Amino acid sequence: MYAQNAASVNEFLGNSWHKRAGNYTNFSLGEALLRARSYFPESYWYWIGVGALLGYTVLLNLLFTFFLANLNSLGKQQAVFSKEELQERDRRRKGENVVTELRHYLQNSGSFNGKYFKQRGMVLPFQPLSMSFSNINYFVDIPVELKQQGITEDRLQLLVNVTGAFRPGVLTALVGVSGAGKTTLMDVLAGRKTGGLIEGSIHISGYPKRQETFARISGYCEQNDIHSPCLTVLESLLFSAWLRLPSDVGLETQRAFVEEVMELVELTPLSGALIGLPGVDGLSTEQRKRLTIAVELVANPSIVFMDEPTSGLDARSAAIVMRTVRNIVNTGRTIVCTIHQPSIDIFESFDELLFMKRGGELIYAGPLGPKSCELIKYFEAVEGVPKIRPGYNPAAWMLEVTSTAEENRLDVDFAEIYRRSNLFQ
Repeated sequence: MYAQNAASVNEFLGNSWHKRAGNYTNFSLGEALLRARSYFPESYWYWIGVGALLGYTVLLNLLFTFFLANLNSLGKQQAVFSKEELQERDRRRKGENVVTELRHYLQNSGSFNGKYFKQRGMVLPFQPLSMSFSNINYFVDIPVELKQQGITEDRLQLLVNVTGAFRPGVLTALVGVSGAGKTTLMDVLAGRKTGGLIEGSIHISGYPKRQETFARISGYCEQNDIHSPCLTVLESLLFSAWLRLPSDVGLETQRAFVEEVMELVELTPLSGALIGLPGVDGLSTEQRKRLTIAVELVANPSIVFMDEPTSGLDARSAAIVMRTVRNIVNTGRTIVCTIHQPSIDIFESFDELLFMKRGGELIYAGPLGPKSCELIKYFEAVEGVPKIRPGYNPAAWMLEVTSTAEENRLDVDFAEIYRRSNLFQ
């Protein structure tokens, strides 16, 4: 108001507006216009307006500086403290941690001794399903850039005769070096590859896989956790359940199932927390990972694929995620995870392993056994393979002894050894 009045006074009290508005008025044309528009016509209002603008500028800048200096910022990356974090602080004071707890939990759950949990009942029933696949080959077209460099082949083979199976209530790991084809195999099995040529057979509990049906009974947790930052954890899960569960499931049943899933992935204490922006506020990376898993679980799938669920997490966060994954396995679902260079505790939380080498070939598919004894026994039986050192990470040892350099040194092909083994038969 002050700025507009000052600008109007400056304009309409000028020399060009000094003519009389009429024979029966003492006002100039400019002053008459100002009065007609309910502006203050006195000339000193120009300086009042200028002074008011300067005063507001100074006042608002002082207030802005004061509040920036005294109010708390958005906070550190983890703005939501969960029940697990508070418990972790107590454990640290007592000399314990979540990794140790995970080890005890897995020993009791049977992951170390080859026993599996009895299926746990849930609000919504589901059919436990197995997946088997035989001689999976996957080809992609050679890019034009590579052809210009002299490559004559038309197609590049990323998967070579991969055969295996995933079972209900069994946690299976897909492991391999970068470029081995772990995520590629999982994408092919999940039906997420739309390009290239796929060969081989895939069966679901003995029946040929049909993608239209398989999409309804499977879930896929991507490596990147993408969520709406303005929703709470509960709202995000309710929205996913409302969109993905069958229409005959009532709202009360949906909410009861969502609450059960939150308890399963240990998100109940965070049900009212805003998701927020990654690295700014809201949930931590580990909590977002569990939310990603929960978003898929509320669709009530029988088979769940997880692409590197522990990627980018520290030991404590990875242990919490794997504990929740183990809870999901205990419901009788079929869970498959790709994983890259896991720690010893994370690796031994799995029941079975599909191990791939660079080039998309399978070199081990079978049980891990207590403390990875079956895996160690298999590779130590290969002539020339060095024994594992006591206390050494079996996953790291496995990657070292099957590297391309070791294959050349030993003059062996681990893929061929596996195809001739009893595991393959």
